[in-house]
Amino acid sequence: MNANLGITIVMNRLKNYTDKYFEEMNKKLTSVDISELNQLTSLIIKTHKNGKKIIIVGNGGSASIASHLVVDFINAATIKAISFNDPSMITCFANDYGYENWVSKALGCYSEAGDLVILISSSGQSKNMLIGAKKAKSMNVGVVTFTGFLPDNPLRLVGDINLWVDSGEYNIVEMTHHVWLLAVVDYIIENKSEYNT
Repeated sequence: MNANLGITIVMNRLKNYTDKYFEEMNKKLTSVDISELNQLTSLIIKTHKNGKKIIIVGNGGSASIASHLVVDFINAATIKAISFNDPSMITCFANDYGYENWVSKALGCYSEAGDLVILISSSGQSKNMLIGAKKAKSMNVGVVTFTGFLPDNPLRLVGDINLWVDSGEYNIVEMTHHVWLLAVVDYIIENKSEYNT
């Protein structure tokens, strides 16, 4: 096969793939229930005004999303926020209490009544997130969930606000969560003079 023809075939396949991918991504991004984003934004601002903090937790790619959001919250929005991404803490709690219990243990150490925890889980079935949600509720900590996959996933059923992506593809779900959350953060950053007085 001619090398130039091979490159053309690959480029055409890539274009077809990315056209479909970005079309699907756009559908998921715009499927958000704006009323739920409004509720989340209000809850974050209320938590901040009450002198409490935002805690954001995820596994894998969702943990990276949590870290990004915390940086934007504390640096640009001037809102107290933390994530639990210290490997020493995670491995200590996982080793001593079991991986499924490390989020609950971290919340027990770092959260207090009136805080808000955002739990991010693509499948909505991660045991550590489910047990963490139960712990948060027992401590009077607000719970917001970001999930995907099955519409009746167990994590989606336990939050005060539950945002769900109708997809079974990890990267589609994770990137949709990321953009939805960043939209909230960016709104707060642009309007922080209204609540940061």
